[in-house]
Amino acid sequence: MTEHHDTSFPYPRGCPLHPPREYASLRAEEPISKVTLASGRTAWLLTRHEHIRQLLASPDVSSNLAHPGYPLHFDVPAEIMEQMRPVLLAMDPPVHTAQRKMLISEFTAKRVLQLRPRVQEIVDECVSALLAGEGPVDLVAALALPVPSLVICELLGVPYTDRAFFQDRTEKLVSVDADPQERNDAHQELHAYFDQLVTAQEKAPGDDLLGRLVVKNRETGTFSHTELVGMANVLLVGGHETTANMISLGVLALLENPDQRAKLQADPSLAPQAVDELLRYFSIADQVTSRVVTADIEIGGVHIRAGEGVIGLSASGNHDEAVFPHPERLDFERGGKHHLAFGHGIHQCIGQNLAKLELEVVFNTLVARVPGLKLAAPVSELHFKDSMGVYGLHKLPVLC
Repeated sequence: MTEHHDTSFPYPRGCPLHPPREYASLRAEEPISKVTLASGRTAWLLTRHEHIRQLLASPDVSSNLAHPGYPLHFDVPAEIMEQMRPVLLAMDPPVHTAQRKMLISEFTAKRVLQLRPRVQEIVDECVSALLAGEGPVDLVAALALPVPSLVICELLGVPYTDRAFFQDRTEKLVSVDADPQERNDAHQELHAYFDQLVTAQEKAPGDDLLGRLVVKNRETGTFSHTELVGMANVLLVGGHETTANMISLGVLALLENPDQRAKLQADPSLAPQAVDELLRYFSIADQVTSRVVTADIEIGGVHIRAGEGVIGLSASGNHDEAVFPHPERLDFERGGKHHLAFGHGIHQCIGQNLAKLELEVVFNTLVARVPGLKLAAPVSELHFKDSMGVYGLHKLPVLC
């Protein structure tokens, strides 16, 4: 391994609409390299699409956050780690397989399609309010956050009035710059909230996803109470945070690429391809594909030993020139379905069908109903979530 690149990770974005420039140089010169994280841990970086897919498909890697070699960016107290353990993304087979099986029927393409009318209603209500506003309107507060928040709250049976509580705590959880005590307090408060929610559902299951999961669990015994709490947490938080960020960034991309926006306006059926391209383009959960190796493996000619952490950079893989020619260009007709925005392998995002549906409805509705939408501030003045584990925008001021 050579040491010609900066070994302190993560790298800052030089341009807010593109991945860090170091990714391209690493893909070309040193596609598999070692870096040091803020936690003091070292990890291998994978920057090419084929290597990341190989990592995620390997049976010799683990998603266990508690493993001493897992590439965490900050240290997590033991009691918090124990509460985080049941989260679906952090589990390995056979436990992961059993838990995913309990949920998969709720997120099939057919099941999610049944939600389209209600998603359309929610989006239409938000867009109508957006059009009724005077002067610059913050699209994050008016559309990007309310749509996925309301959808996932209704799906799970969570009071929508509590959205401000979990949005605030989620921001603290995913910020890499947050004070450790503040982050721990946010986690404990969320855990207590979901503990009460699950306890209520266990007493009287509702006709919603969480209620159905509780009833099914009585038959299978797949989850303990603590694991149900963890599952409710990851579904609610994950169900709104990532989609909200993609809505705001996607709208920004439409405004900055009028040619692509015109394509979508002319042909609404292009929406699924447009969504896939936007997911590839931004790759907001760049490091969700982190793993720890459980048995020696070889990737791209590099020997990686058991116990070592590996970070498959999805934003780099999604800008790999070998797979996506001219990756810096936004092209709704690219047809790049093999992006890594939702991961790959057994841990591929279980809620991707729902996320895609929400994004398709939002973008098609906006270009149809608000053709005059424009930015109310230059991109250089926008506040991006550079210090967050999930990339996005804090605010997006627009004029209708």
